[in-house]
Amino acid sequence: MVPTVFPAKPALLDGGMGRELRFRGVDVPETIWSAGALMTSPEVVRQIHSDYIAAGADIITTNTYGVIRDDLVKAGIEKRFADLNGLACRLAVEARDASQRKVLIAGSLPPLRGSFRPDLVGPGDEIEALYQEQADLLAPYVDLLLCETMSSAAEGRAAAKAACRTGKPVWVAWTLHEDRSGELRSGDSIDAAVAALEGLPVSGFLANCCAPERVTDAMPRLKASGGEWIGGYANTFTPIPQDWTLGGEKETDGLLTLRSDLDPASYAVHVADWLAAGASVVGGCCGTRPAHIARIRTLMDD
Repeated sequence: MVPTVFPAKPALLDGGMGRELRFRGVDVPETIWSAGALMTSPEVVRQIHSDYIAAGADIITTNTYGVIRDDLVKAGIEKRFADLNGLACRLAVEARDASQRKVLIAGSLPPLRGSFRPDLVGPGDEIEALYQEQADLLAPYVDLLLCETMSSAAEGRAAAKAACRTGKPVWVAWTLHEDRSGELRSGDSIDAAVAALEGLPVSGFLANCCAPERVTDAMPRLKASGGEWIGGYANTFTPIPQDWTLGGEKETDGLLTLRSDLDPASYAVHVADWLAAGASVVGGCCGTRPAHIARIRTLMDD
């Protein structure tokens, strides 16, 4: 296995994929948005990767966030699980190769029972087996595995244990509570989430898919973790209801609303705070676009 050569610090991740697909007119089902886009508009997925690279991203992330068994079963396309994960990886590789830049690819390992819902995570050994299946599919294509939007310490550990068995570098990113500084959505502290990874060769500790203010709050604790790579990538959503479910039936379910105060320049102000606090990797999550990444690139270069 050829060792992954990481870029100089600080490194720049890409931005969001799901909302970007909608911005570009891709009609994707809420519950299988990743898979839906791969099946109907793979060329758009590839172009989004390319646009993030052109904006200056050092690392792009595979469109595998929603390519998970439970969702594919609900849509009647479970048999395409391996095929769609592979396709997502190949599109990222094609975009990287066409750019002729030294860009790394992060394989996304997402929540398996719903984003932002620690109450739905399930038993650790059960989800670890599912993560192992997906990690093994992604590993041949990617430079690192990114366990992202982990809502509890236990969820992060299960995903990381599976990812570490591939031999690839592993980063874990936790989504943080909307109202309680320094806590995951489960109520676990950041310190507890880091401690849950003890004994695993995890080299990156990040916060993601939460308000940028929460990432700012978390930076001292992430810095104290001693991780080789620490930082964050926030979303641009208004506060997410605690019982929100993608594609659900309640008024609080469905498509989340974007904040009006996080244009590229305003978002970059938050990123500057993270960098000043010691972040070695930054980027954007849901709702951020290539223009956000380009603005951060300018900030970092200056």
